[in-house]
Amino acid sequence: MRWILPLVLATTTGVHASEDIADKYPNSLLYDKPYEVIPGVFSAIGATAPPTYENAGHNNNLSFIVTGDGVVVVNGGAAYGLAKALHDEIKAVTDQEVKLVFNENGQGHAVLGNNYWVEQGVPIVAHVDAAEEVEKYGGSILEAMKGYNRDQAEGTVIQAPTDTFEDEYIVEMGDFRIEARYLGPAHSPGDIVIWLPEQSLVISGDMAFHERMLPIFANTYTADWLETWDNEFESLAATYVIPGHGHPTNMAQVRRYTKGYLEHLRAEIAAHIESGGGLADAYYVDQSAYARLDTFEELAAKNAGRVFEQMEFE
Repeated sequence: MRWILPLVLATTTGVHASEDIADKYPNSLLYDKPYEVIPGVFSAIGATAPPTYENAGHNNNLSFIVTGDGVVVVNGGAAYGLAKALHDEIKAVTDQEVKLVFNENGQGHAVLGNNYWVEQGVPIVAHVDAAEEVEKYGGSILEAMKGYNRDQAEGTVIQAPTDTFEDEYIVEMGDFRIEARYLGPAHSPGDIVIWLPEQSLVISGDMAFHERMLPIFANTYTADWLETWDNEFESLAATYVIPGHGHPTNMAQVRRYTKGYLEHLRAEIAAHIESGGGLADAYYVDQSAYARLDTFEELAAKNAGRVFEQMEFE
């Protein structure tokens, strides 16, 4: 069962992607070549570093499902050229046409390649809140991508999702039942998961992290994220998890580094507030248990500050 080996390595040996590892697939804009996680489900694992020219913005996971009656792609990619590079890999795997693309949220690495897919006649599906993010902030998201990607941004224009949903969007295609679900507030507006009930696999998007530290944005409400996790995400009881960033893994790993981290940070900030501490010192609460995670240096202090600002008024 060769497709299980990468999963086992990612969960039992402590191996994780490092920000210092060079581009793994120099003949492609993709950071790494897609591999088959379970039969029919492939993922090109992105860098766990921030987006750079070297990784072409491929710092999230770009997945696709070969159903037997067409291909479903999860994430439009961070640029037109990146979407095309993924499509080239799909064509090397199967002659089946891409029939649908899901955007896991409204962030650049999920949506900026949308115009490539629309040029191919493929509909783009996202949650209504993600579509609203693209409408409001698409221009600034695009300019930020051009800033680091330079010539690799060529051809990229803003393309909103062509179809939206509020609760769920279910596709029966070939051998797969594919359920796009909005579980509730999580990392960013419009976060969805792609649930394959017959395979017990969830493409979790930014609901779940494990190899890199999760970022807490100004509009990331950690109490709501934890509630969504406990009430909805856990109930999936997935065997396999393809997270938004990092290698495929299992629920125990993402529970430890997503739910566990959020609970830890909130407990540290709660104790800090209880002792009369202010924002200036909140940045330095103890997060050392998570120092092994990629992007810890970039994100830990920012996360603490944002959680303090939220919990101060809870």
